[in-house]
Amino acid sequence: MTTKGPSRKHVIIPMSNDNIVKFMRNSLTHIANINRALRNLKSEILVDFIHSDPLGIMVVTNKVSLQSDLQIIEHYIKNSGNINALQVEVLHLPQLKSYLKIIDIPFFPHGNSQDQLTPDDVKTIIKQNQIFNNVTLASKPQVIKVSPKSNMSIVWFDIWDVQSGSRAKSLINHCFNVGRYIITI
Repeated sequence: MTTKGPSRKHVIIPMSNDNIVKFMRNSLTHIANINRALRNLKSEILVDFIHSDPLGIMVVTNKVSLQSDLQIIEHYIKNSGNINALQVEVLHLPQLKSYLKIIDIPFFPHGNSQDQLTPDDVKTIIKQNQIFNNVTLASKPQVIKVSPKSNMSIVWFDIWDVQSGSRAKSLINHCFNVGRYIITI
């Protein structure tokens, strides 16, 4: 199913939690510096405010940003010195969210270990599998055990999608491997 996401005036910059904390400490300074860089290049876009999001930071502007504005914002953020630029993903404008579920994924995926499947494990699985190459997570995956006595789980996750839901449609009913298990979306 596809649901409405943030407005097109938001710029989403996925990054690590450490980077979020470091960047948000000086958010007022960053707003002023980004606005100065935008004004120097005669852009009509100005940053209104910056806030943190579970997957990164969100820069809210007065108008919808053009590609040139996005490049200025990305350049500033990656070169702002107090964050690790390698842990900053490609920024993008918001799209719609689609939610999907992965069924029959082992709740204890680490062999004989009693370590449960975590949202971070799911993120790693998604990043390593080629069917998710053009997919960006919109929120943290949710892992739910099928029943108290079962060793299987269901994973719900949101992705950024386009109006038609084509990214979600391209994943539905596809199978992929997680260890020795074949998993279906």
